[in-house]
Amino acid sequence: MTDGRPHMNARPLLRRTGARLRRTGTRLRHARVRRRRTRARRFRRTLAVLLALFLSACAALVVAYRTTEIPDPHPETVSQSTVFVDTEGDYLGRRGPVDRQDIPLRQVPRHVQDAVIAAENRSFRTDSGVAPSAILRAALATVTGGARQGGSTITQQYVKNALLTPEQSLERKAHEALISVKLDRTRSKDEILEGYLNTVYFGRGAAGVESAARNYFGVGARDLTVSQGAALAGIVNLPSYYERAGADPKVTGTLERRWVWVLDAMADSGAISARERAAARFPAFRFYPPGGTDGQRQYLIDTASAEAADRLGITEDQLARGGYKVHTTFDLGLQDETAELVRRQTPAGVKGARLHTAVVATVPGDGAVRVLYGGSDYAHQPFNDAVDGAVEAGTVLDPFLKALRPGGPLGDLAKETAPTPLRLNSAYATLAAGGTYATPYTVAKITRAGRTVHTARPSTRTAMDERGVELTSAMLNVPLSADHSALPAKVVPPVPSGKVGASGTAVGHSAGAGSGPGTRTVWQSMYSPRLALTLALFAERGGKPARVAGLTGTQQPASYAALEADDVWQLAGSPGSRDPKRDQKKAVTPLPR
Repeated sequence: MTDGRPHMNARPLLRRTGARLRRTGTRLRHARVRRRRTRARRFRRTLAVLLALFLSACAALVVAYRTTEIPDPHPETVSQSTVFVDTEGDYLGRRGPVDRQDIPLRQVPRHVQDAVIAAENRSFRTDSGVAPSAILRAALATVTGGARQGGSTITQQYVKNALLTPEQSLERKAHEALISVKLDRTRSKDEILEGYLNTVYFGRGAAGVESAARNYFGVGARDLTVSQGAALAGIVNLPSYYERAGADPKVTGTLERRWVWVLDAMADSGAISARERAAARFPAFRFYPPGGTDGQRQYLIDTASAEAADRLGITEDQLARGGYKVHTTFDLGLQDETAELVRRQTPAGVKGARLHTAVVATVPGDGAVRVLYGGSDYAHQPFNDAVDGAVEAGTVLDPFLKALRPGGPLGDLAKETAPTPLRLNSAYATLAAGGTYATPYTVAKITRAGRTVHTARPSTRTAMDERGVELTSAMLNVPLSADHSALPAKVVPPVPSGKVGASGTAVGHSAGAGSGPGTRTVWQSMYSPRLALTLALFAERGGKPARVAGLTGTQQPASYAALEADDVWQLAGSPGSRDPKRDQKKAVTPLPR
């Protein structure tokens, strides 16, 4: 029948279909539950693995941090040079493997410190020693083979430059970061900044801010101005490029733009005032590459180096590598003027023969050596005529020999048939000091890292009594003061003995070994209570001593020596040399220690 109801045979089919559908739905629900449970288990397992990895990484990091040692600086980064300066502090030269000197941070002006921080790492005072973003960039560049990435903190730069190798790898970068963090946690910011400023390379061969200040501006770090400090800070990121600043217009212009950027950053941070920023002017640089240095100065450095090493009880090699600052007694302005005068006045040489000039000037009663001219060029003649040359004095020292105390500091002068110019000068300095002999010295003070390690004290002894001074002066035709020191007199030069300079400021004595055309050395000494000057002439032909006659142009050797010594004497006391204020000081108290 078809009354609209299911056929009775269809009911079981419907029931079975319904059951199957219910079972299918149940299975689907169960499958969905299982999938959810599986995903949950997998998520928990993944989370557990990640957590375990994180904890392991943290543990490994802690272990690595605890086991990481802060290495000692590389030997080449702690090697220093020793610098020599004259009596006014002017740079004379250096000795050592690298041009670097350690100085304490207190000797670096705060505006120089702030300039470097503004240029290299503005968060230095507050960061943890690392820049995570910079590390990630460097790691990505290493993995992908991209360009090397910068942006390291000052702490990282110090670690990289002074404590680690320049290798570029993930392991090396991680090690650098660990050491930087540990360094930041165990050292003060000032200690880190001091180490950085003493080791960072500035170009021109200068490592460290002290050498950089000298090479770029001719001053010590403590004397750097705001403008100069900002310029040095701008140089740090590309030192080999910027080292030609002042010589190459393109390089100079690029550095000036970076200098403006550094100063603006300093003004924004409050490191300098708006007035200081407005007053800043781009500084002038010492020319680079430098011209040929005066080879004559090496004679001074040789003499001072040997004396300084002896005073400290070390070798000259140890001195050169020790980072000392040797304050000499030399007057560099007078020394250079003397060298130029000798060069200008020396007559053209005769073929196969050569005229040598030695000049020594010391302070009577003190012994400080102001001038030590030992030759025109150290590169061609390392032999120092002033210290090692032999003056064949003959019998002209007899007035001294009869007056000197036996066994005194000049007592053996009688045995010296050919004393050195320095030795000869000390005899006249003794007479000028009223019979007091002062041992000549060239080192006034030695400092290291701002600390004085040696200070010279004049070593004096009585070489002549009052009667001896009177006797010697009488034989030399020299007038005396009430205290038996040599007084100025007026005699027109040149004369063989008893000569006074044309300036009328000193007593002098001129002589030679023997007389006539065979004379091999001629010398002239001038002296007053404030300065003793000796000039000696030597002759050389084919590497052997020769006669002076014929090598002094149209003048006789004695006249030539007398006039040249007088010219040097006028340089020593005349105004208008290097510095008007300094010349005014010299005019009041000539050549003090």
